Amino acid sequence: MTALLGPAEIRALASRLGVSPTKTLGQNFVHDPNTVRRIVRAAEVGPDDVVVEVGPGLGSLTLALLPEVAHLHAVEIDPVLAAQLPKTIEEYAPARASALSTHHRDALRVTAAELADPAPTALVANLPYNVAVPVVLHLLAELPTLRHGLVMVQQEVADRLTAGPGSKVYGIPSVKLAWYAAARHAGKVPASVFWPVPNVESGLVRFTRREPPADIDRDAVFAVVDAAFAQRRKMLRSALASWAGDAATAAEILTAAGVDPTSRGEQLTVGQFAAVAAAGADRRAAGMVKS
Repeated sequence: MTALLGPAEIRALASRLGVSPTKTLGQNFVHDPNTVRRIVRAAEVGPDDVVVEVGPGLGSLTLALLPEVAHLHAVEIDPVLAAQLPKTIEEYAPARASALSTHHRDALRVTAAELADPAPTALVANLPYNVAVPVVLHLLAELPTLRHGLVMVQQEVADRLTAGPGSKVYGIPSVKLAWYAAARHAGKVPASVFWPVPNVESGLVRFTRREPPADIDRDAVFAVVDAAFAQRRKMLRSALASWAGDAATAAEILTAAGVDPTSRGEQLTVGQFAAVAAAGADRRAAGMVKS
């Protein structure tokens, strides 16, 4: 069994590197071996999976993942941590060192080409709280080979990512993730397993990729979603007025899409948002809506 990092090892390694976790990078290092084992089990990765791990930090989760998967791409923005990670793996899990590729990159800018050898099939990560949603959405858009994943995020973010229509926390993250995948809660993680201890609880979100709900440009759908939730308290005929050109045209598009113009964005499924975008595209193609 691969040795894992406990509290003493985490602090000793950080001290040796002169590393202090920073809020700027959203760094909270997991120091509990049982928690990282639990995350790996919940991720349901196997020997055929190629995993992307964003923000591996000092390597706690990396060490737990490597024995279970074919290969692991670690994407780390901190230059000191990116340089140290291969050394830590060589020390604690030398037999799996060749299965690690470390990329000193911003996960929001990493490309499929950079992670192509081999192509990733799963995302498993303890994501920095401040960029969790954009990182998940960017990687799902950029890496079409991603089939599933498990991310640890702030509990509030986990609730938003997994919310369904009608929920008070259903919003832009909920709909955009639903475009790519089916998502569900996979448990909570106490603050006590982190160093430093955050002032919020964390949650696990598991997702499985599925086909988009409609054959329509994703950006066109997301433009409708952004407009609908920019004024979420308003009826859609008003919230989408700028997007459509005016409220009357928005109402006509909504009706054509089979959506009640008096409904609100929080009531629509991702499929319904796609239908609205499609109806809008049809009207533009017919020259009935200003571009």
